[in-house]
Amino acid sequence: MITNPRILTSLSKKIGRNDPCWCGSGRKYKSCHQAFDERIATYARQGHIVPSRKLIKTEKDIEGIKKSAVINMAILDEVGEKIHAGMNTQEIDDIVTRITAQMGGIPADLGFEGYPKSVCTSINNEVCHGIPSKNVILKEGDIINVDCSTILHGYFSDSSRMYCIGEVRPEWKKLVDVTKECVEKGLEQVKPWKFMGDMGDAVHQHALKHGYSIVEEIGGHGCGNAFHEDPFVSYVSTPGTEMLMVPGMVFTIEPMVNMGVPDIYVDEHNGWTVYTADGQASAQWEVEVLVTEDGYELLSW
Repeated sequence: MITNPRILTSLSKKIGRNDPCWCGSGRKYKSCHQAFDERIATYARQGHIVPSRKLIKTEKDIEGIKKSAVINMAILDEVGEKIHAGMNTQEIDDIVTRITAQMGGIPADLGFEGYPKSVCTSINNEVCHGIPSKNVILKEGDIINVDCSTILHGYFSDSSRMYCIGEVRPEWKKLVDVTKECVEKGLEQVKPWKFMGDMGDAVHQHALKHGYSIVEEIGGHGCGNAFHEDPFVSYVSTPGTEMLMVPGMVFTIEPMVNMGVPDIYVDEHNGWTVYTADGQASAQWEVEVLVTEDGYELLSW
């Protein structure tokens, strides 16, 4: 039996049974996280990928993420009320900037690795990272993903929604609806002491059932204390593989579902926007989820 080399060293740091628990609860380790750590160590010895302590959110962390998510969801609600044909995507960015500031937050996208705007607006065959612009006008029949991320007092929330502009062709409306169902299928598999591969495979199989493909190169991520944390969340994974899910983990479920092939390319001019290789439509919904003792809790959607 080989121990996975990616097991985090923090699991091996010795804490006395009567020492304060590493989670900051103030309780003794033996009555707080000792049994939890020992259970994770058992999976680690079996060769599984396990989360580090830094990926386990405390009660304080979760409270902070939820407050950040209030802003994130308020923004997406407002976008849903205001979005319409004839609107340019810079107006969506303006909504994000205004509401985030009014509610005391910071747009996490703005300046992240050089990204120039406060939100991503991806239309039709744009898979993700569409950049808002006064020159991009929404038209009747478009589908658009608005991907919003917020920082509040150092805590990060992240979610996205699809919006249909007016009357959308039936095959595109189906893509939007099935992609949302893919997220729901994934959520059904978010259970403590199961594996992220179980969740990813459920997402993938539902997409395949409807004749769609899922982008492999881009996936979800841990989130909360930083914008992008471990693990990378794949939606083309195998049951029983990937990282062990344990209570306190927070990550996103955000499959990018293509009508055609899964292949993509990046805009060579702006270095950000990702397109489907065959020009067919793509859709994405994103939620931020907390693994709990008996399942999951949605934090941002």
